[in-house]
Formats: sequence, structure tokens, C-alpha cells
Amino acid sequence: MKELTRAEEEIMQVLWTIGSAFVKDIIDQLPDPKPAYSTVSTIVRILQQKGFVGHKAVGQSHQYHPLITKANYTKSFMKGFVKRYFDGSYQEMVSFFTKEQKLSVSELESLVKDLKKLKTKKL
Repeated sequence: MKELTRAEEEIMQVLWTIGSAFVKDIIDQLPDPKPAYSTVSTIVRILQQKGFVGHKAVGQSHQYHPLITKANYTKSFMKGFVKRYFDGSYQEMVSFFTKEQKLSVSELESLVKDLKKLKTKKL
């Protein structure tokens, strides 16, 4: 799966939140300063070409909807992120964020608890 640019991701976040929308609806959900209609329309067409967005014709307009779930994109993105920045090691990534974000002992214990739950589900 291709990675989204910042602008593409911003639009996908809107579509993941509201489900389906016309370009005007997407613009309404974006923060100020609002991009031009033509800019958003172009990005949505690029997202269609990449296979992230589909559309339904409504009169002479198009209503857009996500074809990829946020969860699936996040999973794919994180795999690539860990591979590029942490040599594929999730342990290195957790260690980095533990040091940088100064996680508390209770937060780390909560992570360990969650990991143990996942491990038992897989067994």
C-alpha cells in the first residue's frame, strides 16, 4: 500500500471520520485557512488513482468515500515506519518512545499487560 502525503492524509482523516462526502463537505471539515476547492478536488482524484477513495455519482457531482479503512492504513504505515526508522524492530521503537516520551512505570506496565493479552489471544 502506498503511503499518503500529508495533504492526502488530512483528507483521508476527514473521510474516515464522516464516511462519505462531497468536496465541499471535506473543505468544511478542514482547518483554517481552507484550501481552494480545486486543490481538494485534485487531491481526492489522486486518492482515487491510488485506490484509497471511491465515488458515487450524484447528479453532476461526486460523493467520495474511503475504500481503505483507517485501521488497515495505520497497520501498513506502521510496518513501513518501523522498518525505515527502527530496522524493523518493534522493541527498538518502543524503547525509543519510552525514552523520548518519558513513559511512567504505570504506562509501561499497562503496555506489558496489553501485550500479554495479545499473546494469549494468538496462542
